[in-house]
Amino acid sequence: MCTNYAPVQQRILREIFGVEPPPGIYPQETWPDYAAPIVHAAPDGPRQCALATFGMVPRKRTPPGGRRYDTTNARSETVGEKPTFAPAWRHGQLCLVPASAFYEYAYPEDGTPEHPGKAERWKIWLPDAPAFGIAGLWRTWPDQTLSFTMLTINAETHPVLRRMHRPGAEKRSIVIVPASDWDDWLHCRNPELARSFLRLYPAESMATAPDPIVRVTTDKTARASKDVDGPGEGSTP
Repeated sequence: MCTNYAPVQQRILREIFGVEPPPGIYPQETWPDYAAPIVHAAPDGPRQCALATFGMVPRKRTPPGGRRYDTTNARSETVGEKPTFAPAWRHGQLCLVPASAFYEYAYPEDGTPEHPGKAERWKIWLPDAPAFGIAGLWRTWPDQTLSFTMLTINAETHPVLRRMHRPGAEKRSIVIVPASDWDDWLHCRNPELARSFLRLYPAESMATAPDPIVRVTTDKTARASKDVDGPGEGSTP
C-alpha cells in the first residue's frame, strides 16, 4: 500500500501535465490527510488541476465516535463493491496523482513472517521522466473540497514491488498511467474499460534506492533526507 509520495510543484504541473496549478507551495512529501494536487477532467472537457486531501475519507470527515479506516488506497479487485469507493468508480471520477517518486518499505530478502527483519524505506521513481501520473479516484464533499485515493493492483510477480512490504503480506502496487494514456484515462466513464488501464509498470523503467527517514528526537518530529515529515509504514505523521 502506498501512503507516502512526492508530489510535483507548479512548474511541472504546467509543463508536463498541461494544467494550471492551484496556488501555493506543496510539501515535498505527501502523507495521509495532506493536501496535494490532482488532475481530473469533465467527460469532454480539458484537464483540470485541484488540491485534494490524500485519503478518500479524510480524518476530519470521520463521524465522532466512528471507526477510522485507511482510505488512501483502493484495491482494484473490490473498488466497485466498497461503499467508500464504489460511487466514484461507477461515475468515472478518475484522476491522476502527479508524482516524482513514491515510497515503500522493503524488508531483508531472508526475512520471514515470524522474523521479518528491520524495514527500510525505499524511494521508487522513473529515471527517464521528471514526473508521472498515478491512477486514482476523487470525490467532492458538501463544502466543495476534494479528496482522493490511489488504485492498487496485485504485484506478487513484479521484480521491484514484490520486494516491498512485510514478508507474508500481499504485495501491492500503485498504477502508473503512461503519459500517452492520460487523456483516455481521465475521460473514461466505463468502469470495465477503466480496468484495462490498471497494469503493472515495467520494472526496467523504474529506479530504486534506500531513502530512510531521519528521526529528530528534540522536537519529536520525523524528517526525511530532504526535510520532509514522515512516519513508519502504514501510519500517519
